[in-house]
Amino acid sequence: MKHSLQLKLSQHLTLTPQLQQSIRLLQLSTVELNQELERYLAENPLLERSDLEAEGEGPPPAPPADAPNTEAEPATQLDDAASFGDEPVSGSRRNDEENDDFMQLAAAEPTLQEALIRQLQLTAMSERDKRVALLVIAHLDGDGYLTAGPGELFEIGAEEIADLEIEEISIALRQVQNLEPAGVGARDLSECLTLQLKALDPATPHRERAIELASRHLDALAARDFNKLRRVLGVTEDELREVRALILTLDPKPGRSWGDGDVRYVVPDVTVRKAGGRWVAQLNRDAMPRLRINKMYADLLQSSRDNGGRNLAGQLQEARWLIKNVQQRFDTILRVTQAIVDRQKNFFEHGEVAMRPLVLREIADAVGLHESTISRVTTQKYMLTTRGIFELKYFFGSHVATDTGGACSSTAIRALIKQLVAAEDGRKPLSDHRISDILAQQGIQVARRTVAKYREAMHIQPANMRKSI
Repeated sequence: MKHSLQLKLSQHLTLTPQLQQSIRLLQLSTVELNQELERYLAENPLLERSDLEAEGEGPPPAPPADAPNTEAEPATQLDDAASFGDEPVSGSRRNDEENDDFMQLAAAEPTLQEALIRQLQLTAMSERDKRVALLVIAHLDGDGYLTAGPGELFEIGAEEIADLEIEEISIALRQVQNLEPAGVGARDLSECLTLQLKALDPATPHRERAIELASRHLDALAARDFNKLRRVLGVTEDELREVRALILTLDPKPGRSWGDGDVRYVVPDVTVRKAGGRWVAQLNRDAMPRLRINKMYADLLQSSRDNGGRNLAGQLQEARWLIKNVQQRFDTILRVTQAIVDRQKNFFEHGEVAMRPLVLREIADAVGLHESTISRVTTQKYMLTTRGIFELKYFFGSHVATDTGGACSSTAIRALIKQLVAAEDGRKPLSDHRISDILAQQGIQVARRTVAKYREAMHIQPANMRKSI
């Protein structure tokens, strides 16, 4: 085997740490970005927030002439980019503390179990009966339904309560079902609705027939079999309509108004307003963190350069990178958002029915970025408009050809389907085939199965389930 030396040239892409950080920050939501920045602030003493200026402390003193220019330029750039209309900065430590207090109060709202236990302590039940009732309460789910049967509760309670009998479980369940909210402790939907109806004033019109319907004929109501319901209940069509209306006022999930649901708050990254006859995107200043270099540590670095302050020098560079990348993130979001607004201006004027087809490549070409970057920018970034808050991805969608050779956005088609269903005759709801025909008359060729797919995506029931009396 003969050995030889060869020289080979090749090209490959290497992501620098700064570029990796820029990509990571770009794909984070506003909430995730603030969490990430808190980590950087805790790890890097040269980095700090400039929000304290909003308290009236004024800008920090000017650095000495021989100090490095580490603060003014990055902080000024970021603050300039954070302008939002002509409104003054409202963020301050005091406001943050007030918001924290509000959040603590919101978090202190009792759960369903805690509310039931408080009511239970006010009853005249014996301590033993309360212990059995607590066993029942502990097995209620978030909707207020009992998730365990009497036999299972008996097996669990027998280990903690001496000489427990199965009858005590049934008695405790009835006691829990008498607590508020009405319907809690039910084992199925029929029992839940029946408990709520029984809690109404006996003089409530149609109460007895509603109880009979909820306890015995709920399946027929779900199937829209109104002829059967009129027959078994012995009522007229108008009376059945009143009975059904009474049942529709009930809450099928009485426990959901309590508790610790997973609430997610959306912070808009940009706002869209009409100015001078044109829709303009602006960054939401309140959503933008304002960062700067800590002057004290920067001065310390200047004085310790001759004594080996390499560690601080590295942290200074990292802080500068972070400030620049945060600024670049918001600049990119603003550019992409404005490009979207310019192409979807009819949406802001007329609503969903005027949405035009739009793909990532079109925006990528307009702003000079890669499609993958546009995908990162539009994910979990939100726009506040006069029509509500929308994720940037909402404005992208496939298209359907029209008879005139144009294209119609799938979002606009969904809006048209929603309008047709909202305006239909409840006694003769529109079938998917009929909706397809109506759209075809308007020049939009949509197959029946496509109509069904869009309808299901909007959680609209089929025609037979939308039929009313």
